[in-house]
Amino acid sequence: MIAKNMEALVKGSSVIRKMFEEGNRLAKIYGRENVYDFSLGNPNIPAPESINESIKKIVDTEESTYVHGYMSNAGYEDVREKIADSINKRFDTKFNASNIVMTVGAAGGLNVTFRTILNPGEEVITFAPFFGEYKNYASNFGADLVVVSPNIVDFQPKLDEFEAKINEKTRAVLINTPNNPSGVVYSEETLKKIADILNRKEKELGRDIFLISDEPYRELAYDGVEVPYITKYYHNAIVGYSFSKSLSLPGERIGYLVIPDEVSDAEDMKAAASVATRILGFVNAPSLLQRVVAENLDAKVNVEEYDKNRVALYEGLKKLGFTCIKPQGAFYLFVKAPGEEKAFVEACAKEHILIVPGSAFGCPGYARLAYCVSHETILNSLPHFATVAKELGL
Repeated sequence: MIAKNMEALVKGSSVIRKMFEEGNRLAKIYGRENVYDFSLGNPNIPAPESINESIKKIVDTEESTYVHGYMSNAGYEDVREKIADSINKRFDTKFNASNIVMTVGAAGGLNVTFRTILNPGEEVITFAPFFGEYKNYASNFGADLVVVSPNIVDFQPKLDEFEAKINEKTRAVLINTPNNPSGVVYSEETLKKIADILNRKEKELGRDIFLISDEPYRELAYDGVEVPYITKYYHNAIVGYSFSKSLSLPGERIGYLVIPDEVSDAEDMKAAASVATRILGFVNAPSLLQRVVAENLDAKVNVEEYDKNRVALYEGLKKLGFTCIKPQGAFYLFVKAPGEEKAFVEACAKEHILIVPGSAFGCPGYARLAYCVSHETILNSLPHFATVAKELGL
């Protein structure tokens, strides 16, 4: 018999994964080319060729017991030093290897961070729309996720509501920019205002409040939009990064945390994060992939292909009468449901279009479309969206 607290989790298992499985089922019946699966943020653009070249070279030339062996729980020191140097070069920061903890993707990094800072009964604040697993990550450590309601005008955070929800139980604020699912990038002005609020609240409440930035989509930004680096604006800031999207390596589960020296009790924080990596069962981030990404810190996927998809889907849906905000980053389009959310999702499903309801992200009345698919899929889906638009009265 499974644990009682897992029963509800099994019943409410990720709607995104369910849609993905439904896409596979429909593809077997109707053919993959006749199913328009926008459910899962699984990059369709291949990893840079240099990734495969690095894997082959490292496996062929380096000592096997070294490449595939244990290292410090925080990761290889030379890898962490290279990552710190790369961040410093790009964002004018002053990190070193001690500020970097290699993690099993961004999700592993968030769990390590929460294990490091959270006590049972404390709260983590996030802004809707948000990645649905955040609630589970917080509850893993007996904490509660407190959600600030969505600002559906421009999807920048509602700062008045945010400030009102900070209390003596607040331990962390979790942001995701570029955002999944809205594609919005939090502006520098927004981040400065968040930092100002947190500085005031720390003094008022007499406790540390950490600002955690979940950044798997940092490299996917369009139209010259810059993604500000949060450690410049707030002293208790922690960055969680993943190479899943930036190098098309989602299944390899490789990322890192940045814990600046400016955070409270920095040495204890860094040590605790390293221990958390071990006691959560990760032990260390994948050894081979640590060495691979260290050789590819300047590599990039073809973001122009995502941009091409972004423009085609956004403009195509707008012409059909749908309401959506143009994404600044990531590879998601957040569309307002014409009428009821459920009816919209079901109408799309009848046309073999798979989308994820906005309620899965704390923002009912919308739906997320992941445009990390082939360009042909987007173009071929538009006549089917036209049928949905007609059915729903657009």
